Amino acid sequence: MTAAGGTVLDAFLGMVAEKGFAAVTLRDVAGAAGLGLADLYRLYPDKTALVAAFVARVDTEVLAGTPSQGDPEETARDRLFDTMMRRYDSLRPHKAALGAIRSAAARDPLLMLALGPALRRSMAAMLEAAGVPSEGLSGALRQNGLLAIHYAVSRVFDGDETGDLSKTMAALDGRLKTAEKWSQLVDKYVKRPDPKGPAPGAESPAA
Repeated sequence: MTAAGGTVLDAFLGMVAEKGFAAVTLRDVAGAAGLGLADLYRLYPDKTALVAAFVARVDTEVLAGTPSQGDPEETARDRLFDTMMRRYDSLRPHKAALGAIRSAAARDPLLMLALGPALRRSMAAMLEAAGVPSEGLSGALRQNGLLAIHYAVSRVFDGDETGDLSKTMAALDGRLKTAEKWSQLVDKYVKRPDPKGPAPGAESPAA
């Protein structure tokens, strides 16, 4: 991200935190960032692009803190917990702006739909940072599952004033444990042999 892009994002987030998402215009952002409207438009053609760029910036911060070598004793749930907590640490300075964006999306289905690709891409990045595959149909299901967890935990995060985000940690840990149990149950069901299937050798040419 360029220095100008970072300045624009900071100006945008500050104004959204103060005035709300719907009340902020591109012209307002351009003025606050010291840019002409055409210059801003070349960087970010609409407010959805600004939110997507902010999400990508947070993703980059989280990925930068990912260890190059994982601990072999850690489970996928442990790694996802660490990854998502790094995310909440990065989001902490922007709580007010995030709350305003979330409120606007809750009232505007089109905005929620427009932000969907950036959010799913973000969850894919979080899965990859935790060493969990994010591609294909199974990866898409994991992305949606993690996004649902993120939405639920974010409501706790919004009101978490503890110094170490202990309430957020507890909510995230509980949701990930539940998801892990469901995943294990599904895996067990999918891999279980069919008791009504043919007996061994029944379909063999020699049978």
